[in-house]
Amino acid sequence: MGKPSRVKASVNEILRIFSELYPNPATELVHDGPWQLLVATLLSAQCTDKRVNMITPRIFSRYPAPKDLATAVVPEVERLIQDCGLFHSKARNLIASAQIIVRDFGGTVPADRDLLMKLPGVGRKTANVLLANCFGVDAIAVDTHVFRLAHRLGWSHAKDVLGTEEDLMRMIPKPLWSQAHHWLIYHGRRVCTARKPQCDTCPVQALCPQMGVPARKKKESS
Repeated sequence: MGKPSRVKASVNEILRIFSELYPNPATELVHDGPWQLLVATLLSAQCTDKRVNMITPRIFSRYPAPKDLATAVVPEVERLIQDCGLFHSKARNLIASAQIIVRDFGGTVPADRDLLMKLPGVGRKTANVLLANCFGVDAIAVDTHVFRLAHRLGWSHAKDVLGTEEDLMRMIPKPLWSQAHHWLIYHGRRVCTARKPQCDTCPVQALCPQMGVPARKKKESS
């Protein structure tokens, strides 16, 4: 990964550039509060944010709160989200999560990672999304974009999501964790895409260890 001081300086400079490039970062999932973001994030697996934002209004108009969805039946929810990938399992998870929130947490989404991860379908990434966006907790949610950029930029060489998150937490100043999560997603969607990264116009190309690496090797290391 290179000399620690040099890598750290590079991280800080890239974060500075991202902060100017993507001011006021926030999730692109449209929501109003923790419950709506939980639903949207559960739906987002293997589904674009744009598609999720088309689906969630149907859910929220029919089931505005956990207590409403807790009494729903699976076929009804499946019908509302059927144009979303994995809708069978997502419908079951949404109802089961609502039931747990009503039964165990008084109808309020808990602001605790361990408690959130007890909800069906909620892993560490989803929990971190909730913590960072709704509860003001410094957290890094490692999705496919964050994972890809962390490795291309040389900030992590971990083979799994948890290891990558831990590397990023060491590399990035804690007060910037939540913002950096969004910056990496924005950059991954707009510039450093999976198949055809726009290296020639990338504003951090001079600081990227992948710049100049042959296409085949770059693809293998992504």
